[in-house]
Amino acid sequence: MSSNEIIVVGGGLVGAAIAYGAARCGRSVTLLDQADVAHRASRGNFGLVWLQSKGAGFARYARWSRDAVDHFGPLARELYERTGIDVDLQQNGGFWLGFSEKEMAERQALLADINAADGRTPFEMLDHNELKARLPAIGPSVVGGSWCALDGHVNPLKLLHALHAGLKLHGGRICNGVDVREVRSLGFDKGFVATGADGEKWAADKVVLAAGLNNDTLAPQLGMHAPVIANRGQVLITERLQKFLPYPTNKARQTAEGTVQLGFSVENVGRDDGTTVSAVEWIAKRAVATFPILGSAKLVRAWGALRVMTPDGSPIYQESEKTPGAFVATSHSGVSLAGSHAFEIGSWVAGVTAAPDGIEQFAGERFLDPNRKFSNAH
Repeated sequence: MSSNEIIVVGGGLVGAAIAYGAARCGRSVTLLDQADVAHRASRGNFGLVWLQSKGAGFARYARWSRDAVDHFGPLARELYERTGIDVDLQQNGGFWLGFSEKEMAERQALLADINAADGRTPFEMLDHNELKARLPAIGPSVVGGSWCALDGHVNPLKLLHALHAGLKLHGGRICNGVDVREVRSLGFDKGFVATGADGEKWAADKVVLAAGLNNDTLAPQLGMHAPVIANRGQVLITERLQKFLPYPTNKARQTAEGTVQLGFSVENVGRDDGTTVSAVEWIAKRAVATFPILGSAKLVRAWGALRVMTPDGSPIYQESEKTPGAFVATSHSGVSLAGSHAFEIGSWVAGVTAAPDGIEQFAGERFLDPNRKFSNAH
């Protein structure tokens, strides 16, 4: 059993960003990664760096999301300078697309509510003609949309690769194929032990639980409440096409390679990350209605991935009061929030900076309040 300064359980985007952030602060970090057998959203998500729609009814989350999009450019540049990996960040704005006047009215009310709480989530509502002036390929079925100049997209696979590479360059260690089943405290100020399914153990002064869906069972072992459920989204990829989509949308984005990524479905099917003919057909038909040019495009791949959802769709971050030195972090926005996870959560866990202002509002115990109602719509 080796001794480490900080152990991060979970090698997806959330855990990797926090581990990278702690390592860049000079801490000795070991990342325990379940590897490809994990239900990993990091390798199946849509790749959006997205601000609009984040934080409705939760002002602190709106501010957190706004700070995160500010952090993303510096994070991408730092990773490129240190690792040589370009994460393909394009952050020149993004569109949400609506298919009815009812959707448009609800969207405007949602964004107005978010901006009223924070004042830093700029948006613009566009009718069909205004939208078509910016997205000429848009189809007649699209009534209009919302625009946020701070939104963008990234290659999530390259981002994960860059965070892992950056962690190693800062002296961090990655242990693959580790399925952590138990975490326990050795007593006040004596550290923690994480035990894998095969009985192998790791000891550390601090432990961060960033294990996605497994946080639901690991967090209570250290006195924290982290209720998470799986929510499946299916995604399609087309062949490479001539560039026609200069901005990401909530329904399609064109990658740096020219392929078009299409999504998303929302399905409560437990931990089944498979694909279905019905969802693939629905996504494809909606994509053609959105951008008729896609009617002749060939689909080359489809997959399903599991989002890690809390009851209100917002993150959980906290340090255990029962066992100080143990932290939990979970969020379905592992891409969008990567900068905040690296620069703010990572340095907090490392003990270099104080806890982010208002971090207690993200504690999982908020879900135990019988007087609050939650919806994880996102």
